[in-house]
Amino acid sequence: MSDQLKIKLSIANRVYPLTIQPSQEEGLRKAAKNIESMITQFEQSYSVRDKQDVLAMCALQFASQVEQKSIDKENVSDHVEDKLTALNNMLELHLNS
Repeated sequence: MSDQLKIKLSIANRVYPLTIQPSQEEGLRKAAKNIESMITQFEQSYSVRDKQDVLAMCALQFASQVEQKSIDKENVSDHVEDKLTALNNMLELHLNS
């Protein structure tokens, strides 16, 4: 028995057949739903009718979200590192006195 799952996802009025691991199904279906939602939002907000333009705008939106999360995570990591360094310095000072 195969551990692969065959599904069909509809994006921008096109059906895409995929063969995936069962563990990927939920994520792919949610992603397709998010893309469809964003397509609708762009079409309503900007009166864009060309699906290729809408899909390009969706790709840019998702890519910018990923990049921003990466930047935010890096900033948080730097902040945490600074706090840990300060705490470590305080502990060393206390232990050496």
